[in-house]
Parts: sequence; C-alpha cells; structure tokens
Amino acid sequence: MSDNCFHCLESVPKGFNATVVIDGKAQPMCCIGCQTVAENIVAQGMTDYYKFRTVRSGKVEQLVPEQLELIKSYDNEDIQDEFIATSQELSEVLLTVEGITCAACAWLIEKQLLNLSAIRRVDVNTSTNRAMIQWDKSVTPLSKIITALHEIGYKAYPFQADLEASQKQQAAKAYIRRLGVAGLMTMQVMMFAFAMYFGMFSGMEENFEQYFRWISLVLASPVILYSALPFLTNAINGLRAKQLNMDLPVSLAIFGAYGASCYATIMSVGEVYFESICMFTFLLLLGKYLEFRARLKASEFTANLQKLLPLTARIIDNTHQESIIAAKKLKLGDVVLIKAGETIPADGIVIKGKTTVDEAMMTGEHQPVNKFVNHQVFAGTINHDGVISIEINKIGQNTLINQIIKLQHTALTKRPRLVEITDKVAQWFVACLLLFASITAIGWYQVDPEHAFWITISVLVATCPCALSLAIPTALTCAVASLTKRGILIKQAHVLETLPQLSDIAFDKTGTLTQGRFTIERIELIDNTYSEAEALTLAAQLESFSEHPIANAFAGFNNSVNQFENVTIEPGKGITANLNNEHFAIGKSGWFETDKADAQATLYVNKQIVARFYLSDSLRNNADKLIKNLHAQHIKCHMLTGDASNSGERLAKQLNLDTVHAGCSPQDKQTHVDALASKGAVVAMVGDGVNDSPVFASAHLSIAMETGADISKNSADVVLLNSDLSAIEHLLSVSKKTRRIVKQNLALSLIYNGSILPLAALGLVAPWMAVIGMSASSILVITNSLRLLKL
Repeated sequence: MSDNCFHCLESVPKGFNATVVIDGKAQPMCCIGCQTVAENIVAQGMTDYYKFRTVRSGKVEQLVPEQLELIKSYDNEDIQDEFIATSQELSEVLLTVEGITCAACAWLIEKQLLNLSAIRRVDVNTSTNRAMIQWDKSVTPLSKIITALHEIGYKAYPFQADLEASQKQQAAKAYIRRLGVAGLMTMQVMMFAFAMYFGMFSGMEENFEQYFRWISLVLASPVILYSALPFLTNAINGLRAKQLNMDLPVSLAIFGAYGASCYATIMSVGEVYFESICMFTFLLLLGKYLEFRARLKASEFTANLQKLLPLTARIIDNTHQESIIAAKKLKLGDVVLIKAGETIPADGIVIKGKTTVDEAMMTGEHQPVNKFVNHQVFAGTINHDGVISIEINKIGQNTLINQIIKLQHTALTKRPRLVEITDKVAQWFVACLLLFASITAIGWYQVDPEHAFWITISVLVATCPCALSLAIPTALTCAVASLTKRGILIKQAHVLETLPQLSDIAFDKTGTLTQGRFTIERIELIDNTYSEAEALTLAAQLESFSEHPIANAFAGFNNSVNQFENVTIEPGKGITANLNNEHFAIGKSGWFETDKADAQATLYVNKQIVARFYLSDSLRNNADKLIKNLHAQHIKCHMLTGDASNSGERLAKQLNLDTVHAGCSPQDKQTHVDALASKGAVVAMVGDGVNDSPVFASAHLSIAMETGADISKNSADVVLLNSDLSAIEHLLSVSKKTRRIVKQNLALSLIYNGSILPLAALGLVAPWMAVIGMSASSILVITNSLRLLKL
C-alpha cells in the first residue's frame, strides 16, 4: 500500500489505517478529513476527479464550531446585501474558493454544486480562484453551498477585494523571492563560468579548477532545489494525473542537466552546465513573473474598483439632522448628503441640488457629467463642485460598480474556442517534443555519446511551447482590460473573435441612434370628450409604469394620484390598464386595428383613439461619424425600430443607412436579423437590452447602451457604460488589433519552435542559447500583448 494519502498526496501517519474504495481499489487516507471528502466524492459518482487532476488536492481540515458559526452568519439578510445580487427570483454570489489547483477542481466544484436543486449555474475561474454561483436562495441558504464545497475539500467565502489583493500580493512576493534567489545565484555562477570559458584558469592546477566546479554546484543548488521546484512539482502531479503539461520538458531539462552536472563534478569527468541551468531557471521565472504581472495589470482595474468606495457616509434623518455612519450600513431609501470633492458611497437618485460628477473610473470619459434632480449617480464616482442630496436606490452587489466586477469575472471565466484549441495543440506538441527528444538522444548516442545528453537537453529547452500557450490568453486579457477602462464591458468570451468578422450591424433607433430624451412637440386631440390637459394627464399616468425613453417625455405631467389597475406592459406595443370599468392604453400608432399616423405615442380609451402625441428627439453624438466609419469598413448598417412614425425614415436618410424597418415588434426585429444571418451575414445588434432581448439572442453579437436598462437585467454580450456610439468604433478597432496581435504571437511562437527544433537536433544550439531563445520568445509574446493596454 502507498505511504501517501490518495486524496491530498501527503504522507500517511504511522498507525492511521483509514482507506476509501475508489474505482474498485482501496486507497489510503491520511486523516478523517480526507477520508470524509473522498467518501463524499465517491458517493456522488465523481471519482473521475482523481483521473483529471493535475496537482494534488488541498489538505482537508474539519470545521470547528467558530467556523460553522461564521458560515451560518452568511445567511443573514443584512450581511448578504454586501455580496449578493438579486435578479428576479435568482440570487448571485461571487465566492473566493481556496484550494483550486487545476481544471479538475473546477469540474469537481461544478459537479458538486449542481447536485443541489436550487443551483442554476456555476462558473469557476481557476486563474482567479473564484466561483460565480446563481441559485434560488429561498430554497437553499448560502451556508449550505459553502458547506457543500467544504465537504469536497474547498474552503469558500464571499469575495472581498482587500483579501484578494492580499493573496495576489503574497503570490507576487513568492515570485520575487524565487526570482531573487535565481538571479543572485546565477550572477555568481556565471562569473566562474565566463572565467573558465575565456581561459582565465588555463595553466592552473586541475584540482583548483575542480574546486570552482564545486563552488558552482553549491551556488546552483538553491536555484534548482528552491526556485525551480514548482516546475518539478507540477510536472510530477501532471504525470500522476496522466497528463502532459509544459512543466514536464522544462523539468526534464533543468533537473536532468543538474543531475548530469553533479555527476560530472563528483566524478571529475565531462563538462558542467550549472550556469546554463541557473540562467534557464532565472529567465523562465522572469517570463512567468512577467505573465503574472501582465494578468495582474489587466485585472487591476476591476479588482481595485471596490477600493474606490468611501468608508463613511453623511446621512440625513427625518429631522434633517446629519450623522456620519459606515458606508456599508446604508439602506435603501436613506438620504445622503454629498459635499464638493467627496466620493459617492452608493448608487442613488439626486433629490436636491446640482453638481458635476467625475465618472471616468467607469465610463473612461474624463469630462465631468452634469447632475441635477432625478439624475442617477453611482458609487465610487466623485462629486466635483456642488452640494447634493441623494436617495439610495441600490446597495451591495446591485450597485453598478459591483456589476462591472461581476461581468468582468464572467467574461474572463469563459474560455474562447481558440484558446481551447491552442491548449490542446500545446499538449500534443509536448508529447511530440518528448518523442522527438528521445529520437534525438538515441541518434546522437550512436554518433557522439559524449554530446548526446546536452543536445537532447537543448532540444527539450529550446522547443518548449510556453510562448504558444501564452499567445492568446495574454492578448485577450489585456484587450478586455483596455476596453473596460474605456467604459466598454465585455460579457462573453467570443466577442473579440466575432467582431472582426462582422458584415452587418443593426441599430435600434430610440435611445441608441438618438439621445432618447424626448420632448412633447404637439398634441393632436381626436376625441373632444377629453381636453388636452386630461389626455396629457392620463398619458403621463400610464407612461409612469414604463422604462422606455418615450415615457420620460411625460414625466413632468403626472400631477394627480395614479389609480390605474391591472397594468400590463406589452413589449413592442405599449401599456394597458383599467380604471372605473374602462380600458385605457398608450402605445404605438395603429394598435387595436386603428388608423396609423406618424405620432410616437397614441392614447386609447376602450381601444379607440383619444389623442396622438408627436415627440422630438435629437441625434446621438457621433452617430453620423460611426455610420461613415462602418461603411468605410464595408459593414452594412440597418435600422430596426418599433417607432411606426416616419421619423425612422428621415433619420435613415440623414445617416445614409442601408435599410430601415419601422414599426417592428421584438419578434419582427428577430425575423429581420435571422433573415440576414440566413444569407451568410455576421450580424451585430445594438439596442437597449430589454425589449431587444429576442433579437439579442438571434444576433451573432449584441451591444447594449447602459442608459437603456438596468445592467443586471441586460442580456447583451457587450455593454457601453458611457452610452457613446464612438465606443463601438473603438471596440471594432481594438478587436482587429487584438486579432492582429494574436496572429503575431502565434506566428512568433510557431516560427521560433519550427526553426529552433532542427538546429537544436543538429547540435548547433548550446543549452544556454536554447534557454535564452525559449525565454525570449515567451517574453516577446507577453510584451507584444501588453501593447493592447495602451489602446
């Protein structure tokens, strides 16, 4: 029986004889915790976890009463406001999960949680150690989810920005320590190596030269046994899981060369390559550290967003008295006073005063935004020059700042198809590399046994596909971070792949190509039973139930008590309600089989026209410039609008759009997009993200303006936080540059591996040259990707 625990791979204490039958074989366990978790995995039919894991599982610890009490506290509603977002009947939480080591862990976590009936969706990000969970908390409390994770060996708790920052800081320190040891020792070993290479020891006694070999051995050992140890650990764990990873050829090269050099030193025969091994380890660690820094830099925008929130808030009570409380204790409906220069503590509506607000941290727009009564302000933005009072309308995970963090996590969790392909290619490449290295070793051993080993080492080192595995992920991560800084949120992994292929873009009109800020230009009274004032009041009361931009035009005319009952919103048509046994409605012209007109809104009583309202709306800034730019790129532009008036035709002519379809229901829009797609077009839809949900599902790519709807209910692939159409132009530009950089990265890595392989096999590449070449290719790929952060 093995002396190591089958679950966590640690040593089994003497006298402890617990086992668990896994795939028909009794496997040893080192403690009750590992035994319990393994039994749980077996009982739920998830033993494939042990086949697919690439690194060992974490040591399992039993929960103590204090920990159980803490987990139970996460069910407290007041505490949950800080980290749970609620949308319709489902809740969503972002958990930090300790112990995630590989893709098998993600598979195991998802499998375990989806066994709970209340869980609807689980997304695990192995690089950030986070899990996004969507579930019905009325059926299953959060504490049960966290306990279920602990049952399979993972400690979980709600994501906290400060805690994650601390973990990343620790990881950075670990990199620097290993890098520091490798760099310091490499410099020392290189001094002796250069001296010997250039003949400074010629004429000296052989024993003295041997003495310096021993010094090199001593200096190189910390580099190999400490700095390079993670490569060996990952390679061994990969082999245990029957998987080939890129640490395997690296480990073979490092530890093979180290072993051979030690043998040459001890036996006083052959050559030693301590300097090459140390340089290889140092450069490889440097490449890994640069990759870590690139990912850190790419994610720091969203990781640091929560730190922008103030610790305190100045609250005003019912007696108009001010008091300072912790910002985390703010509740819905609280009134907060914000003075000039202060940071807004939570999302809210301005109820008093006017000011300008700096929203650059969210939208990328550095010009201050004017805010006055009834305007929305967001947590983390800075009040410039006025004093305002706001009423809190969103807290915790429902605030825009936390929505951004959540969406970014979702985008980086999902792996694009191209990344999955390159990962598979890299695995096959490693297998082929090992086979080729073996053939090289056998061939050279027949020709020149003395140099066969070092030529094989050069092949393993020079052709390691590190650059290939970095080519796409680093470019995509940097691109997503760059777009986020400009207020463009990427929600789906396929966005940057799909954008360069677009042939057609369809736009909604109201609130997308136009500002969506309507004013009533003219009222046409059809039924003289009602006065204009009465018709306007009825229309305003009905529109108060709508979030459509047209409803804002009636906001100032709702001056009486609203008594409507049985209110129904019919997407693409309008609003219906009952009052005093009469049927009232406001919506599109031609509803209820009545005569059509160019009016943007029509009031009906008992399905008969009472009044028509003609509204005016201005063209959105940069709309004309965007359409010209799209046409220059040979992208056709279409308008799909629910507005049945002729304003759509006028706007289409003004912008020189290719086609226009007016009076469209959500299903009509979907039909038009499907028709384009059936002809081979790659179509994007730009709209408000609520009534456009059906067409968003049909389009290859969907883009929503943030002003259209609550971001948490948005089904789009991309959200423009600044609602600026020029962002679409920037989005297309970044996607094309990302594609170009990805191609450059792939070309660089493949050209390097393709050219260095025959040279190394022919013995023309020394190990130290192979080290520099492999590390340089990886650093070059990362540096090339970092250019995207400057866009």
